[in-house]
Order: sequence, then C-alpha cells, then structure tokens
Amino acid sequence: MVIAHLDPLAASLFSLMTIVSLLLAFVMLGSRWLDNYLYAFAGESWVIAGLSASVGYYAGYPELYLIAILTALFRGLLLPYLLWRIIKRLEVSRELHEILRPSTALVVGALAVVFSLVVAYRIGGELGLAGTVAVLALTVMLSMKLIGFLMLTVRHEAISQILGLLVLENGIFLGAQILVPGMPLLIELVILFDLLIVVACFGVLVQYLMSQIGSTSSFELRRLVG
Repeated sequence: MVIAHLDPLAASLFSLMTIVSLLLAFVMLGSRWLDNYLYAFAGESWVIAGLSASVGYYAGYPELYLIAILTALFRGLLLPYLLWRIIKRLEVSRELHEILRPSTALVVGALAVVFSLVVAYRIGGELGLAGTVAVLALTVMLSMKLIGFLMLTVRHEAISQILGLLVLENGIFLGAQILVPGMPLLIELVILFDLLIVVACFGVLVQYLMSQIGSTSSFELRRLVG
C-alpha cells in the first residue's frame, strides 16, 4: 500500500487536511445557523479537494488532479450555491427543531470520534498499518460518517439533513482518497454527479414541505401518518 510508505512531509500534510476536515464537521454539528453549515461544508470540500491533489502528487495518481478540480467546483462551489439559493428563497436562517442542543451534540460527536479511533486502531493493527496516516484517515472517515448520521437524526430542518448527508458522503470520499487512491475515476465521477441529484431531490422535498405544510422541518411530516 502506497500510503504506508509516505515521507514525513506528505504524511504530515495528509494528517493536517484530514483533521481540518473533521473540525469543520464539528462546526456544523455545533451550530444552529444554516449559513455556518454552508461555509463549513464549502471549506471542508475545498480541503478534501486539496487532499485529492496532494495524494495524486505524492502517490503518483495523476487522475486525482481531475477529481480535485471537480470536487472543488461541485462540492466547494456548486452545491453550496444551490443550497444557499434554497435557504434565501425560503427565508430560513437557523435550525428551529432539534433533539439535542449544540453543546450536547458536540459531546456526542466527541464520543463518536473516540469510538472511531478505537475501531481504526484495531483495524490498523490487524492490517499492519499501525502508526501510519491510514489509521488517522480511517478514524476521520468513520467519525464524519457518524457525525453525518447524528445530524440526520437530531436535526429536523430539511437543509440540515441535506448537509448531514453530504457530510457523511464527504467522510467516505475523504477516506477513499487516502486508503484507496487508485479507485477508478469513473466511480468518483458517478459519486460527484449523484450528489447533484440528491440536492435536487431534497430541493423538491423542501418546496413540497413549504407548499403543503408551511414549514421546512421534516418533523412536520408526522402529520401524514395515519
């Protein structure tokens, strides 16, 4: 595995980018304001784009340069812009329905990181990758997936749930760049375009909620039961 034989500079750079991505996920988890979600997600996407380009350079995968450019354009610019337009059109600025307060959600997120770290160390030990950046990448990947699931669970604003799903997918994408950098380019492209479809579908859902229920909270869908 190429990632197990990186020079210290590359390993430090990859580690820094993965940690910054995780911190930006915590920014989303600990905020109620939708604008903060967008800024953090856009920043996280740009960091992941930089990570893709760095992996392509140090590991010798030139196709990752294209993935980095598409990631920056689609995840870092287009998706935040589309979500920003939805937010402005609906005049929704903050999360109104939440099961956990942001401070409590941050504590749960920290516990998720500890759990992910334990799992990553166990897997890294079994694969002989202990002490490499692969363990950190696996930790951050699992942590971001759990944080994404947590946002989907404790936030009921439709925009929050879209971003929770995008954070979850960002975690998978980040881990893939380090753990399996040779993943076929076609798969990467399909994932990027699937995100556009997801946002478009959620946009339709949000419009339906506003027209039929008068709220953008998916919590109101309980009225359809029975």
